This record gives sequence, C-alpha cells and structure tokens, in this order.
Amino acid sequence: MDECQSAIPAHDGDLHVVAAAHHIVKALGTTKNLSDDLRKILIDLDAHLSLITSNIDSKGGKGFVEVEERLKRVERKIVIWESDRIMIWDSGPKEVSDYLEAVDEVQTLIDSLRGLPMNENQKQKELLHLASSLLQMAMSRLEEELIHMLVKHKQQSEPTYMPSLSSQRNVVYNESVVSLNNESAKEASSKSSRSDECGEYIIDLVPEHVIPDIKSIAKVMFASDYGQEFCEAFIGVRKEALEQHFDILENGKLSIEDVLKMEWCSLSTEMNKWTWSMKIIFRVYLMSEKRLCDQVLGEFGSVNSFCFLEIAKTTILCLLNFGEAIAMGPQEPEKLLRLLDMYETLADLVLEIDALFSEDGGSFVRLEFHKLLDGLADSVKAAFNAFRVAVSSNGSLYPFPGGGVHPLSKYVMNYISMFPDYCSTLNLLLEDQHSDVASLVSEPQCGPTASLSTSCPMACHLRSITSALESNLHKKSKLYKDEALQHIFLMNNLHYMVQKVKGSELRPFFGDEWIRKHNAKFQQHEMNYERVTWSSVVLLLKDDNAGSSSLSKSAFKEKCKGFSIAFEEVYKNQTSWCIPDPQLREDLRISTSLKVVHAYRTFLGRNPAHVDDKCIKHTVEDVEKLLLDLFEGSPRSLRNSRRMMKT
Repeated sequence: MDECQSAIPAHDGDLHVVAAAHHIVKALGTTKNLSDDLRKILIDLDAHLSLITSNIDSKGGKGFVEVEERLKRVERKIVIWESDRIMIWDSGPKEVSDYLEAVDEVQTLIDSLRGLPMNENQKQKELLHLASSLLQMAMSRLEEELIHMLVKHKQQSEPTYMPSLSSQRNVVYNESVVSLNNESAKEASSKSSRSDECGEYIIDLVPEHVIPDIKSIAKVMFASDYGQEFCEAFIGVRKEALEQHFDILENGKLSIEDVLKMEWCSLSTEMNKWTWSMKIIFRVYLMSEKRLCDQVLGEFGSVNSFCFLEIAKTTILCLLNFGEAIAMGPQEPEKLLRLLDMYETLADLVLEIDALFSEDGGSFVRLEFHKLLDGLADSVKAAFNAFRVAVSSNGSLYPFPGGGVHPLSKYVMNYISMFPDYCSTLNLLLEDQHSDVASLVSEPQCGPTASLSTSCPMACHLRSITSALESNLHKKSKLYKDEALQHIFLMNNLHYMVQKVKGSELRPFFGDEWIRKHNAKFQQHEMNYERVTWSSVVLLLKDDNAGSSSLSKSAFKEKCKGFSIAFEEVYKNQTSWCIPDPQLREDLRISTSLKVVHAYRTFLGRNPAHVDDKCIKHTVEDVEKLLLDLFEGSPRSLRNSRRMMKT
C-alpha cells in the first residue's frame, strides 16, 4: 500500500490509467448492495488514487485540492455534532453510519498523507494537522457516546434472580443457646445451597442489542490508535457498575484493622455477607462481566483480559482483604461455623476463579485466593481445637439451679448438630489430627471394626468433644452438696446428649453403640438417685420386730411420723429440682412411685388396726399425688400443694 501511495506516474499514459481507475472506483462506490468491508476497501482505494493525483498536481503547483475538499466535507459532518448535544446513537442508524463513515475517511486520509514523503510541503502538513484535529475531535465524541451508551443501558439487577444461591437454611434453636462464656447469644448458621451450574446465572449487564453499537465504537477507536481511551472509558463505567452491585449486597469496604476490632455480633453478620457476596460476585457479576468483555473486546487480544482485571480489581481486593483479616484474626470457638461457610464457599469457587483469571495478568488474583483458602483451612482447624479446649475448660463457681440441662450442654450439642453439613470439609481438614484424637477416644467406634461413618475424622473429633463435655459435667456435678441432685444433674445432661444424637444427623457419626452406652449411663444415675433419695425413706417403714406381724401403736405412730418428716423434706427440696424432659420426668415419677407407694401401702397393710387420722399424716393416695409435684422446677410446700386440697 505504501508503494501505491508514494508511486507517481511519470508519463501521460500512466496519468490516464490513474484517472480511469479513479472513475471506476467512484462508480463502484455508488452501488447500493455493497458489504461494509468492500465499501471500506473502495473508500481507501479512492483516497489513495486521489492522493496520487493530488501529488502529481502538487508537482505542477496545483496542491492537494481534492484531499482538502474531502477533508472539508468530512469536517462539516464531524463538527456539526459538536454543537448538537443529542447523542448520535440516539438519533438513528443513518446518522451513526454517516458519522462512522466520516471518521473512517479521516483516518484513511491521515494514513495516506503520512504515507507520502514530507519534502517540506507546507500544504501537506496543514492538511495532516487538520485531519489529525478532526480525528481527535471525533474520538472524544465517540468516547462520550460510549460512556452515555454504557450508562444508559446499564442493567439495574438485584441479586434475587438466583433462587438456588439465595435460599438459605437458617437454624434457630428451640432451646436458649449461650456462648462458652455463659453470656446469652443467639447463634444461627446458614449454609447457602450450592449449584454446579454457573452458566445459568450469567446475566446481560448490557442489553444484547447494544453490543454491536459498542463494538462499532471499539473498532473505530482501536483502528485510530485510540484504544487506550476506549479502555479507560469502558473500564470506568463498568467498574463503577460492579461496585454499585457490590454495595447492593451491603458489603462495607472494611479495612483489616476494622475487621480485627469488630465485635462478634457484627463480625458474624459480615462473615455471612461475605459468603453470600462471593457467590454472587463471582458466579453472577464477574462471569457476566467477563462475557461482556469477551463480546466487546474479544478480538483485541490481551486488551480483553486487561480491561476485565481492571474492572474487577477493586471489588476483588475488598473481598480478599476481609477474608485475610478473618484468617489472621483470633479464632474463637464461636467463629467455627462461619469459618466453615467461608472456606467451603471459596473452595467451591476456586476453579471458577482460576478460569476467570487464567491469563498471566490475573495470576496474582489466583495466587491470593489460593493463599486465602489455605489460611481459612488453618483457621477452621484452630477454631475447632479452640472449641474443644473451651468445652473442656469451661468453669463454674456455682451449681446450676435445679440440676437441669446445663447451658454448656445445650450450646455444645446444638453447635455440633450442624457439623454433619460440613462432613466432607471437616474430614479433609481434620485428617492430619485424626490419629491423635482417635487415641483419646476409647470407644470402639474409632477401632478397626468401626463403620465408615463412625470412624471418619469428623466422627472421632465429635466424640472427643462430647467426652470433654462429659468430663466437665462431672466436675460441675460436684458443686452440688446433695448427692441425689448430683445424679439428677448428670441424668438430665446425659439424657439430653443422647436425645440430641438420636434425633439429628449426628447419629451415624456416634453410632448405636455410643447411644446404648450413654443410655446405660443416665439410667444408672437414675437408679443412683432412687437409692440415695428413697432407700433411707423406705427403710423407715421396715419392721423392727421381725417375729411380730404388726407393730405396737406407739411404734407404728413413731414410724409414720419419721416417714412423714423424711417424705416432706424430700418434697420440699425436690419440687424445686428440674427434669426438663417430660418423658424422663414421668418415667422417674413412676419408678419412684412404684417403690415408695408400694412400700408405704405394704407398711400400712401390715398394721390395719392403727391406721387412723391420729397416727398417719398422709394417706397412700396423698403420697401418690404428692410425688407428681416433684421435678417441676418450682419450690412447693405441703401447705400450698394442690394435691393436698380436699375435693
């Protein structure tokens, strides 16, 4: 092409050939059914032939007459839009086509003028300066058009179109849940459902029909060496749009220092937002942003990945900074579930992150997210160990009132009941600690004949936690001065643990053998309670003179008095004791009644002659009814007992 531009015909015959070619090109240009590419070729060829003619004329002193005329025509087409603030692309396809043709012709003339030897030709310099000024004016206008187009057609999408990502399982405890410091706290964990299908979440950030218009601007600006300006405008608008989407997700732009200073309640909320935002940002917005960049800039090579990275960088750094702050912060037990959510979310996204930033320019993004994944893994392990230590070391200065289910038992059992949802992750992360923990758990579930569920790393860790809980509960039971209440306390808490295991997804990890063993434990405490409490009371009804079938009236009266005093003392104390589980409470009442009422009835039956209101204070029916007041958790006396009201 340069040879064509610089070649100058030396003979009249050559001049005729150039003129004829010029005439043919102009004639072809009037054809209506030409493709855009062919029309572009004809325009370029026409410009080159004009310059050859002009260069010949300049040798004869006539100058670049036709080139100047063409520039003037183009100038009018470009300048007219400078005074009109109506957007070209809002004015109709003909206006767009005319403007782009004018810009294309300016670029063609510039290329042709630059291709000619400069030879100190002042006219040539003037025309080149005019053409360059027109091109710069047109590029500025195209940049404005691009920004207007991107802003006008920006899709205002809310994150509600992802039902499978937005549906969360919120866990709300029936019991009051407290922290390991015995301070009231509500702990809820949410695991977002996952989807392996990411493509269905890609949305149109810009309507499909606008893409060709954006591409047409891109082609013209890149062809005119204004690709950098195009990229800056494109990045600016799209970056702002992404940050707006990020703000819609209510993520604060928190520094690492802000995160490290945050109270747990606020931090828990922010951690939950992070897991949600990671899914939305990467699986929706960044996947969609990448597609938009591919559509607009796909044919411009590395420019595509550069623009995408620049658009995403600020939002990604916000997400990274928060994750890194969490990973480097203190790993208290209450963070464990949130840390697991964060780890699993990132683990699910790593392949997509690698694909989105597969080019060399995005290597730092891939590297930082892989480092964060390792950091979160370490944090999970640290928090898990801290949880076990906290369970084991949780101390109390005073016995828990009424001997009911201790808040620590509720906290631990409710907390671990959510771990099965993270089974695969915990098995992976706790594998290196498996042998150490298995050696601490003496139960057969961790032995060579154990099932796959009961012998996995998570199962052994769970049982190590409940073992620590049991040891702690035994320490707490010693705070009660009354031995019978010690057994009630342990019976309540062991029964609660068993019921939590039986009625949840924990059962496969603990196994039926563990359940049988702990059933036997709380039943043993139930029998020990009856022995410690009622054996001495029933013993008062034993006949002293084995050879006589009945007692003397005075001996009978004395025994009845002793029994009444002992029974009333038990009643006074144990109506304030608590057995929260209705079935367990009923079972113990029945068992107690069978033992005490039977002994009392038998005693009275052996001494029928002395049974009158003066000798006995409580009838068999009274005792039977009064036993029903036990373990309700509210102190009662015989005076206000509803059981003693005469009907």
